Amino acid sequence: MIKKIDSITVNYIDEGKGDAVLLLHGWGANITLYAGIIQVLARSGHRVIALDMPGFGKTSEPSGPWCVDDYVDFVMKFIDSFGLTHFSVVVHSFGGRVFFKMNARENLPFTIEKAVLIDSAGILPKKSFRQKVSLRCYKIGRAVMSTKVLHFLYPDAVDNMRRRRGSADYNSATPTMRATLVRVVNEDLEPLMHLVKCPTLLIWGDQDTATPLSDAKRMEELIPDAGLVVCEGAGHFSFAEQAPKVHGALAAFFSS
Repeated sequence: MIKKIDSITVNYIDEGKGDAVLLLHGWGANITLYAGIIQVLARSGHRVIALDMPGFGKTSEPSGPWCVDDYVDFVMKFIDSFGLTHFSVVVHSFGGRVFFKMNARENLPFTIEKAVLIDSAGILPKKSFRQKVSLRCYKIGRAVMSTKVLHFLYPDAVDNMRRRRGSADYNSATPTMRATLVRVVNEDLEPLMHLVKCPTLLIWGDQDTATPLSDAKRMEELIPDAGLVVCEGAGHFSFAEQAPKVHGALAAFFSS
């Protein structure tokens, strides 16, 4: 299904009947990856609304680089277009960032009844001394190779440095989404986590290297009403790697 929010054409689904659940996907993903979760919730008496966020799937990119707050503004307009006043959320990875910042807004026009955070982002990893030195050297090298003379002599040098250092998500993104990713990942949302007051279920792969299990345990400490389900042997996409366990946990959480 398609609708227009501001100037952005949004691809979304609206399936099932009952209490509403909003699904927010991870970075680089789209709603098709979460078909299993959507089906489980829709079949168990819930209305599932999920969108490809701007710059992902079949939804158009923003006109310029966004930060997390820009995504929050957009998602709130999307929610308003359905007239929702009460709903739960299921978020994965980057979707967790949007949730934490949205939940922290004052005077929200809706109530978030329950939250499921699957391998959620939001805690800024602490850099080691070696990582700090490496980053500093990269920035100096990039600045030097960007000067007019060296850029003329070695036009591909900066791009080659970026490709060697950048993550797969960064290297595969367009210039707009690369700049967006930089803004997104460098924000620490840990100070906002205690503001989550609704019942919260954390689902995590113990082999997750993108958002490690230590992040889940920290969130469990900070969120007043939180419980943790660990998927042994699963990584950052625990909901796909251990679908039966995750689907069972979702069904139990939403039926309680």
